[in-house]
Parts: sequence; C-alpha cells; structure tokens
Amino acid sequence: MIYVGVTGWGDHDLLYTTPEERKHKLSTYAGHFPTVEVDSSFYAIQPVKNYEKWNRETPDGFQFVVKVSREMSGHDREPKLPLTELFERYRISVEPLKQAGKLRAVLVQLPPWFDVSKPHLDYLRTIRAELIDYDIAVEFRNPTWFSEAFRDRTLAFLTEQRFINTVCDEPQTKESSIPFVPVVTNKEVAVVRLHGRNTAGWLRKPGMTSQEWRHVRCLYRYSEDELQELATACRALERDAKSVYVYFNNNSAGDAAPNAKRLIEILGAEYELAPSQISLF
Repeated sequence: MIYVGVTGWGDHDLLYTTPEERKHKLSTYAGHFPTVEVDSSFYAIQPVKNYEKWNRETPDGFQFVVKVSREMSGHDREPKLPLTELFERYRISVEPLKQAGKLRAVLVQLPPWFDVSKPHLDYLRTIRAELIDYDIAVEFRNPTWFSEAFRDRTLAFLTEQRFINTVCDEPQTKESSIPFVPVVTNKEVAVVRLHGRNTAGWLRKPGMTSQEWRHVRCLYRYSEDELQELATACRALERDAKSVYVYFNNNSAGDAAPNAKRLIEILGAEYELAPSQISLF
C-alpha cells in the first residue's frame, strides 16, 4: 500500500477553511491524509505531552514518521548533551506513538557535509544501536554516498543495518544533492521525500538569511507529467516493500497539499481517514 502525506500539518492553509478547522489542524489534516512527517522534532526533541496530544487527535490507523533532532543527526557538531542522553530523551518522547502503533519510522536527515567515511559509518551504527527497536529511514544529503564508487556499497550497508533508504526527489546540484535512488533496503517499509526541483533556490546564496532560504528552497509545484512519473516509481517500490510512505516537502508556496492530493488520485489510493472534511481541492 502507498500512503501519501506532507511534511508537517501547520502550514497547509488550503486544508483549513473554517476557524474550527484552523483551531484543530492535526485532526482536520487526518481527514485528508493517512500519514504525516513530523518536522518540529528536528529543531528540538518534543515533550511527551505533544505526542500524547497528537495520538489523541488522530485515528487508530494514522501513521507518523518523526525526525530525530539536529543534534542527533549530526547537524550540530558539538551537541549540548551527551549523545546517549539525547537518544534516551528522544525514545521517551516518542513512546506514546510507539505504544499506540502509530510510529511508522524514525527519520534521520543527515547534514550535507556527512560524507562517506569510517567515522560516519560508525556513527550510523551508533544510531542503529541506540534505536535498535525502531524502523529508521536515513536521508543522505552528501552525493558521495551514491557516487559510482560507493552506490552499491551504500545500499548494501543500509540493507545490512535494516535502515530504510529514503528515496529523495530534489534539485540536482553538484555541491549538495543526491540522485533519485528508488531502491528498497527494508522489506517492511519504504520512505519517499519530495523536495521539489527548484535548482536555483536549493543552495543558500551568500547574504541570504535562513528564513529567506527556507522560503525559496522548496518553492516548486510538480507538474502532471512529473506526478505521473513519481506514481510509477512509487508503484515499483511497492513491489519490494509492504508499505510505501510518500511525503511532499515542496511547500514554500503551499504546493505540497495539492500535489499530494493529485498523487493520491493518480494512484487510485483509498484510505480509512478521520471523519471526512470539506475540501477545496
């Protein structure tokens, strides 16, 4: 089965048409999509009460993919706390979703400088050891992992460690992009993240603030032809994995939700959602 959602639920204004829907965004979101990627956990490990609330606000079959924090994924080269403590805090925080059967996977989005090297391979093994009981999706941002010299070994390593190869569609730049690699490395689940194809905005330009960069980095609307191609790729992944989770992250101008809705139509997917919501799509 292919499950389609978007990154986060707070910034998709087209989904929320009334004050009541805007007040209860996640429960409204669950009337449109069967899954969501939690992005706020990248910036800080969320308190347990947040996950308890999100569990209450979603139906039984709803699934979350939750990012690890930037300190855990290596973005912060000098974490403020020992790694063992960070992982322990993360495990405690997501426990309500795990106990409810709603934690489909943990997402480790690695920094662009995280290249192929023994220390980095060892760090990935540390992540696996710390999250031994979790499905872990790994998203590389450094092109060395899928270079001609290392592609097969990278995929073999992911398979050996039971990692999920996060299949990414993103702008192709020499400095900080990985190619589209639709290969399943965990037979239980595949994860696809769609960042758009705005090559001009993908890399941060000198003098650009973080906020300005975020506004253009994923500024892109997939065309009908591109969505048809992605649907074909997702169906191919479905042949090798029991479930495929697809998340649109191209939301700088609010394009993620409409693109996700259209992909669901192309796939002919039907889900058991929360009580149906009025939709403008």
